[in-house]
Amino acid sequence: MGNRVGAEKRLLPKLGARGEALACTLLKEKGYKIIERNFKTPIGEIDIVAREGQTLVFVEVKTRESTAFGSAKWAVDRKKQQKLSRLALYYLNLKAWKDRPARFDVVAVDLERQGERIELFRNAFDLLG
Repeated sequence: MGNRVGAEKRLLPKLGARGEALACTLLKEKGYKIIERNFKTPIGEIDIVAREGQTLVFVEVKTRESTAFGSAKWAVDRKKQQKLSRLALYYLNLKAWKDRPARFDVVAVDLERQGERIELFRNAFDLLG
């Protein structure tokens, strides 16, 4: 028997990339302009940075192949929100955009046998310290 955990870890980047591609398509359809994808910082990565009108939008994408551990929409807990807040502040400082309006959106991608379900949650949470 092969190493199932190792195989699952190798599949996660492909799953995440697929979810992010679907999220970008949805965001573009809704009028967002994609500025960055997979923006890496010393403290983590921002999945998508986009703009909707004059508002900068930090988008977290959560993708699931199964609802065995719950829907993707429930995967951004308080700890993740705090990390995303730190990443957003880092990005805003780096780009000197501290005074620009910004918000956090979440795109939940559920890839089940019966088909894809993609949900956008605008203004999903507030900046946390």
